[in-house]
Amino acid sequence: MKNAHDLVELARAHVQEVAVADADAAIQAADVLIDVREADEFREGHIAGALNIPRGLLEFKLSGTPELAARDMSIVLYCKTSGRAALSAAALQDMGYLHVQSIAGGFDAWVGANKPVVKPSLPSFE
Repeated sequence: MKNAHDLVELARAHVQEVAVADADAAIQAADVLIDVREADEFREGHIAGALNIPRGLLEFKLSGTPELAARDMSIVLYCKTSGRAALSAAALQDMGYLHVQSIAGGFDAWVGANKPVVKPSLPSFE
């Protein structure tokens, strides 16, 4: 019987992970950057330009959004530590997407490398 860690490791063996040091170039070359964390995590901070499509909705959202349907588009994914992104990348490959990468170490590695983070600001009520 497999656990979540086993599934993540299996996915990582079949997907391309890009190192944080190379993530900027991968993001610039990508057609879309997808943050697969939950909406509350995304609101706490995210990489500029990322679409928030939580892991649980990813396959449905990509299947139902014509702009995201092209199987030859270049996609970069990330989550908090890269487990959900690896699972997401494997799922997208199973769906026929040809150019899928995930960021090794996820958002935590991005922040740890002092890369820029977008944090939505609340309006001032003063």
